[in-house]
Amino acid sequence: MAGKRTITIIGGGVIGLTAARALAGAGHDVTLIERREDVGQEASFANGGQLSYRYVSPLADAGVMRDALGWLLHPHAPISLRLRADPGQWRWLLGFILACNRQTNRTNAAILLDLALAGQAELRRWRHAGLDDFLWRRPGKLVLYRESSKFRRAARAIADPDRQRALSPAECMAVEPVFAGLQSRIAGGIFSPEDEVADCALFCVAMRKSLAAQPGFRLVRGEAALAPGSGGRCALAVNGRPFETDLIVLAAGIASRVLAHPLGIDLPLYGLKGYSLTTRPRPGTLPAVSVTDYDNRVVYAGLGDRLRIAAMVDIGAEDTTPDPRRLTALRALVAQTLPGAFDRGEDAPWAGLRPATPTGVPVIARSRYDNLLLNVGHGALGFTLSVGSALRLTDIVAGADARAIG
Repeated sequence: MAGKRTITIIGGGVIGLTAARALAGAGHDVTLIERREDVGQEASFANGGQLSYRYVSPLADAGVMRDALGWLLHPHAPISLRLRADPGQWRWLLGFILACNRQTNRTNAAILLDLALAGQAELRRWRHAGLDDFLWRRPGKLVLYRESSKFRRAARAIADPDRQRALSPAECMAVEPVFAGLQSRIAGGIFSPEDEVADCALFCVAMRKSLAAQPGFRLVRGEAALAPGSGGRCALAVNGRPFETDLIVLAAGIASRVLAHPLGIDLPLYGLKGYSLTTRPRPGTLPAVSVTDYDNRVVYAGLGDRLRIAAMVDIGAEDTTPDPRRLTALRALVAQTLPGAFDRGEDAPWAGLRPATPTGVPVIARSRYDNLLLNVGHGALGFTLSVGSALRLTDIVAGADARAIG
């Protein structure tokens, strides 16, 4: 696959945009196909805002199924499950259950960590080259644990004490004082001082503007469709018309599953519905540090003068309409955890479908079609893993990896 190519990327979210930037930077002519009126309008729009490079452990882990059984009996639990007569859901759930063991989690976490750290270094280079205006900061990330057993396990798992450290409850409050009311209710925390925050939607817009200055780049708004072609290749159409290109990259989030179906490719993706609230807290209650309330699976990130709160996983939800009951539960939990978060009465709710694989590891690979590559399945870590995934994809285009799936 070496040499300059014309490459068409389907999907204008953070995964497609970072792939476009990396491939254009490698000298290829890149076209980005996006069906919405602008980039970053779906799963990238109002996510948690955390670039948690040092905290990329997959959701599937030992103990998760035990916790999940308890959550299913609780109407306000971090994870909800709605079973459907959908073979795809059952296959995904089986794969998830099989991945819920310590060894698989460690293996997959190592893969994700490599992607994350490579992406962090490359994003640093992109910012130094002028990429800006997406509320980037490096405040560090603090993960708070309410249960002692989970905190002890997390502390034992620290592999690099220079970049992560375990803190007592008092030390946690010294790092982020606005959560002082939690001191008596937590067992401790893990602080990663090099982790970052940014606004993913603004990042997508900044990427679009940056790409517009790249020779050979163009953005096409329209509906893409894939079909089997001849000679081991697949055919691409945009708005019903054939679209010629050397290579195609499928990076359309959860829509990738439907786009790949006519090709006989059954992508192991399921849309995990997540929620966020965006507020402007009163002065003195906006966290400087990125914070995760681990046991409740709630994240807090300060983005300019706003606070982004993201939480919850609804397995089996099929639309992006926010569930009022879930929002009410999230607001109540936040009000207990961070009094003052809603004092200004501003509260922008959002929900999106995170395109997840059962293992939590994205699919970044060639397909059985010679001209089709896949960059899908990043789940809740899409922002964190996007740049590293783009580098991996660029290596594949350059011929560094001949493996294929599908």
